[in-house]
Amino acid sequence: MPRPLPSSIPRLLAASMLGASFGAWAQASDAPSAAAPPEHSLSFNLGLASDYRYRGISQSRLDPAVSAGADYSHASGLYVGTWLSSIRWVKDSGGNAPAEWDLYGGYKGTAGPVAYDVGLLRYQYPNAQLAVSPNTTEIYGALTYGVATLKYSHALTNLFGVADSKGSSYLDLSASFDLGDGWSVAPHVGRQGVRHNGALAYTDYALTLNKDFGNGLSASAALVGTNADRALYVTPAGRFTGRTALVVGLKYTF
Repeated sequence: MPRPLPSSIPRLLAASMLGASFGAWAQASDAPSAAAPPEHSLSFNLGLASDYRYRGISQSRLDPAVSAGADYSHASGLYVGTWLSSIRWVKDSGGNAPAEWDLYGGYKGTAGPVAYDVGLLRYQYPNAQLAVSPNTTEIYGALTYGVATLKYSHALTNLFGVADSKGSSYLDLSASFDLGDGWSVAPHVGRQGVRHNGALAYTDYALTLNKDFGNGLSASAALVGTNADRALYVTPAGRFTGRTALVVGLKYTF
């Protein structure tokens, strides 16, 4: 992740292998089921990954991370959820938060052949103790047509501790192809913009192979990478946190 420079902070962010391929993103972007959903639905998830990648950048210093989450949805399309993961980037920036805590909620529906999803997502870093708070609030909107989903996220606050970055945005395009027998493949490309901090902007990409084993157990393997600035996105030891790598994960939902 980037070094703790006056104008930047290491959180800058591609889909994670934790939770539900990053719990908040998965819950925010999945298209509504074609089958009639139950009136109320509550689920929990536990995750383990070889690296917590978010928008292509490692949040766990390129080391393994664990996660847990809970999600509630109503047949009307309303949903809320929470997700937690171990992290290291705040401590690498001189702070004291060992975990990320996400809170999100929104509404999903359909308009003809298009599914839509709008909501709000809060990233919280308890006891962060950084000069610029890393706590971030984003609003998002996603449209799904067929196998493809286009999503836009807009920061209502400074973005993950980057000073004067309110109004930053993230745009990503992804797809999901069912290969049968529980297998699927998901390509992704995204662009992180950082307002008033152009040097921190970058493009990320991922190609993820998923396997659903049934009974709530699933696994994934993703080739993830970015074109982020190697001088800014580094660990304290100088390792590039946006480098191309294979990230594997295991998730249990119940």
